[in-house]
Amino acid sequence: MEQPRPSNNVTSGLAALCAAPPAALRGARLGLVCSSAACTADLTPAPEAVNAALPGALKAIFGPQHGFYAELQDNMIESDHGRHPRLDLPVYSLYGQTRRPSAAMLAGLDALLIDMVDVGCRVYTFFSTMVACLEQCAALGLAVWVLDRPNPIGRGAEGAVLPPELMSFVGAHAIPLRHGLSMGELARLVAAERGLDLDLRVIPAHGWDGASFERCGLPWVMPSPNMPTIETARVYPGQVLLEGATLSEGRGTTRPFEVFGAPGLDPWAVLARLESEALMGARLRPLFFQPTFHKYAGQVCGGFQLHVSEPEVFRPVRASIAILAAISRAHPGLWGLRPPPYEYEYERRPLDLLLGDSAASDELLAGASWAALEERWAPGLARWRERVEPALLYPWP
Repeated sequence: MEQPRPSNNVTSGLAALCAAPPAALRGARLGLVCSSAACTADLTPAPEAVNAALPGALKAIFGPQHGFYAELQDNMIESDHGRHPRLDLPVYSLYGQTRRPSAAMLAGLDALLIDMVDVGCRVYTFFSTMVACLEQCAALGLAVWVLDRPNPIGRGAEGAVLPPELMSFVGAHAIPLRHGLSMGELARLVAAERGLDLDLRVIPAHGWDGASFERCGLPWVMPSPNMPTIETARVYPGQVLLEGATLSEGRGTTRPFEVFGAPGLDPWAVLARLESEALMGARLRPLFFQPTFHKYAGQVCGGFQLHVSEPEVFRPVRASIAILAAISRAHPGLWGLRPPPYEYEYERRPLDLLLGDSAASDELLAGASWAALEERWAPGLARWRERVEPALLYPWP
């Protein structure tokens, strides 16, 4: 398939700040929440770009899960505080002894900049880290500036809107699994719905109209070790559900989340039980693989690679719940629910937290139809579109 050509050159919030630093930030003492994925279009890292645009203003850096350099694999592998090797600034870990910036870390700052490369999914913990930062800055009277970026998988919402009883570090607010918003829009929504007394400003991603990532003219830099490509991000809102199952989500292969399966899985038997209409815009390619680490390391697994051919129509959550149910129908008992702990939750079932619907976990194990689950989630998604309207910064058809 011919690759889509860039239709516009989107300017990220980081690039906009560097091109014309806001007067309110001149002379301010700044902190920056980011990882190494936050770059300008010419791949200048965010800390160095901010330091060049506002010399001497940057005083501290804060890194999310996977470490500031996105070097750490998997969940609950904590990173330590350190120092930036070129700027000689403190780099505080927000995924270690604490998952929110302390008052001591923020002491002496006038504003906190946030530039995190999200992937459009509630459970990607950069969103939870941002929520913690918003709450802490509101409590301390510290201004927050979000340097916005396009949602790499575009508009579109899927899945259950998270209920209060299932909130966790993979669900910090009542949003669906695939949310369709940029980080700036999410920040505006959370601040408004939580009634935060917060000086919040967003520098928009100028020129983004909801188009797919390839058409934005921005480079892809992986925000975590198992998010190597935009193709990974496209399937992630559905395939992340496998983290709550005993199936392999492809960690330990070169195509995590796209490749998946388990020992004993017959891919052709699964295809025969799959509701194929759920795979609109994608194809499943049967294969066998051997993970080098993580689940089933060194064992041969039967499974698939999920190939997305039409991103605009592909529904990742629909596809993955249909696949899980088909595996259950073809191979009853082959997969089960992964037990806790998971992302600092030690009692609740991981798949419940990921789905945002406890009943759905057992229904998928029993081979439930994706259509029944979507029908249950539809009213929440309709209300979601109404809720987000005041927070939107970009078109949503």
